[in-house]
Amino acid sequence: MKKLKYIVLGLGSALLATGCSDFLDSKNLSNADDSDIYFAEHPEQIRPVMYNSVRWIATHIEMLDQAGDLFINPRSADDGTFSMFTVTPDNGTVKDYYKNVSYMIAQANCLIHYAGDDADLAAEGRFMRVLGYYYLTQQFGAVPYVTEYVQTAQNEYPRVPLEELYPMLLAECEDIYNNSGLPEQDHKGSASKQAVAAIAAKIALAAAWDLDTKLTDAAAGTYTVTSTEMFKKAAAWAEKSIMGIQLTMPFAEKWSPYNEGNAEEIFSAQYDKNGYPGDVTSGGHSLMNNYISYYGNCIQSGLKGTNNGGTNMCSEKAATLFEKGDKRFEGTFMTMFYNSPKNSGGNAEWGKQGYMAWYNCTPEEQKALPIAMKIYPPATTVAEAEADIRQMIADGRILKKFDVNTYGVNEPFAAIITGENVTKWNFNSNGTMPSKKVVPYTDFIREAANNGTCVTKYDDPTAQNVTQKQDYRDVPLLHVSEMYLVAAEAYLLAGEDGKALQKINDVRRRAGAKELSSFSEYEAPYVTNERFQFVPLDLVLDERARECYAERTRFFDLRRTKQLVRYNLEFSRFMHSVSDMSNAQGEIKWYRPIPQAEIDSNKSISSEDQNPGY
Repeated sequence: MKKLKYIVLGLGSALLATGCSDFLDSKNLSNADDSDIYFAEHPEQIRPVMYNSVRWIATHIEMLDQAGDLFINPRSADDGTFSMFTVTPDNGTVKDYYKNVSYMIAQANCLIHYAGDDADLAAEGRFMRVLGYYYLTQQFGAVPYVTEYVQTAQNEYPRVPLEELYPMLLAECEDIYNNSGLPEQDHKGSASKQAVAAIAAKIALAAAWDLDTKLTDAAAGTYTVTSTEMFKKAAAWAEKSIMGIQLTMPFAEKWSPYNEGNAEEIFSAQYDKNGYPGDVTSGGHSLMNNYISYYGNCIQSGLKGTNNGGTNMCSEKAATLFEKGDKRFEGTFMTMFYNSPKNSGGNAEWGKQGYMAWYNCTPEEQKALPIAMKIYPPATTVAEAEADIRQMIADGRILKKFDVNTYGVNEPFAAIITGENVTKWNFNSNGTMPSKKVVPYTDFIREAANNGTCVTKYDDPTAQNVTQKQDYRDVPLLHVSEMYLVAAEAYLLAGEDGKALQKINDVRRRAGAKELSSFSEYEAPYVTNERFQFVPLDLVLDERARECYAERTRFFDLRRTKQLVRYNLEFSRFMHSVSDMSNAQGEIKWYRPIPQAEIDSNKSISSEDQNPGY
């Protein structure tokens, strides 16, 4: 099943919209109807609806990437409610997250219920249910654990403590892995034993941190490890998910839009433009519109547009994370932006000029296009950049300004982002060698159309107007190289430093970064204050930032490892003390608040069950 169906037969639509509901909106469906009979005979029709329900989670950004060290909102007074730790239980985004993840779990329970004797179909539902609980527990901690298909108005589900919930989820994974008929691998968006092992590794790692470590100082990010058994279990699960796969595929090829479903993908949310039955301009997702700057009118310039005015841009730390030779910079960000050869009137030829020319034009065709921006990796020297610029001029590349009234990128430039500053060359209108200037990073990133840290991982070269939901790239949620880093983190906390470093070097070797002989050899390429003392865990988190940038894992990473406060104090533009991340009673907001709607509707949860800090 390369692509999942978009529509379920009309006979069952009412059932799937009600019986497979979420915790916040239980319905009384005790009387069986034609839909119930139909799905008892055709449980496979529930399957695509269940898989499609993961899309909301796969493309959600606010609660997964914000409140960390990698993303900022340069065009706003602050970085958003979640980054400012001012979210409340009434927040609509929190409610939507809880509701949509719960909906996916309910769909999984629906499939399990109707699968009957089809154990493998039920195993797919069980995997998706476990996946849903991973996403819930990492945001909210203890949550109700519902494994039944709710057909009544039952609304009494108490929160299950993590010390009980984590073992149940891991036991579920173990049973699916050992006793189901799921395929060993699947690269087309369905459950597999490899996917089960991967989510088990992530759950075991979270459980090890939450249950077997004790925080000693939030500001310093220090902790003690009380047991290593769960960390060892996480490493074992990660190794099972890796399946001996070596990281030989180039990083850029792994994320190429022409290489979906590759050997490193373990589980992805699926999209299909050709199979979409409605208006394709709004049936996809908008991830390619995010993690970018504002470039002006995208139709005129042919550069990608953004709905959010440039939010979720890379922070100064993120822009300087990549070391000399690390190919992940150019595999993560667009480094060459073309513009339309016209300089007055008319629009760019979409797809063949501007941004998409990188994908849709031959090298010879690209040479005939004006250069809008060129972004060099942060470790590039000024001499190297200037030599490249001179070579482009010698090769007849067009470097000039554009009509100020027509194009978003009015002053084409080249730039190196280094530390707190950016070295920038604004191309001369006559195509001669430009002079350079140094500008603060904060100024550079605020300028409209002047920030090239534009993520390419979700680019869809077939999109016609990227200001709408026209992105039909599949969205990986589990992949092999992340499992290397899950194993590295687990080995490190289990006291097996050698194995941890080996996994890290495996990832760095593929990236072209220098291999390390020890954790202490690592020198972070970004600027920190003297109070920020590097520890081995920081290398793991830096590798995760480089390898998994813009994959919506960062909040989980910092919360799990107890570094959320420490990293915000060091890298946030607005968090200056622990109290900024706490309530008036001094309770740190490690989790998001349980939605007030859940407290109001669930008779087994009261305000006293609310997470600390709210």
